[in-house]
Amino acid sequence: MGNIRNQVRLIGNLGRDPEFREISSGRKMARFSLATNDYYYGDQGEKIAETQWHQLVAWGKLAEVSERLLHKGSELVVDGKLNTRSYTDKEGNRRSYTEVVVLEMALMDRKASSGETTRDSEEFEESEEQASV
Repeated sequence: MGNIRNQVRLIGNLGRDPEFREISSGRKMARFSLATNDYYYGDQGEKIAETQWHQLVAWGKLAEVSERLLHKGSELVVDGKLNTRSYTDKEGNRRSYTEVVVLEMALMDRKASSGETTRDSEEFEESEEQASV
């Protein structure tokens, strides 16, 4: 089963285009938000959708692949781990921030072309194999 002590798997859609940075060491970083939906039925039998937002960060080759292939609305499967950082804000209050550090991902976007649905993840999966941590 490998290391399952700190493992996260999410399937959702990007809420905005990823933001990219290169840190001083030259390593690339991508930050993006992922929306996951949960559905249940209310007291009146109506279907209710509940959306959760997750903050994600990808490093190195995964960030480079993200820059080429990800955009707002992309459907994505992500495997990663939780990371919590703490900082002190301008008012002196201690704050915590939890994010998912992406270790693997697969793009699930589908594009309609002349009435056919095609899978648009082949290039991503090839790049992902090289980029996996």
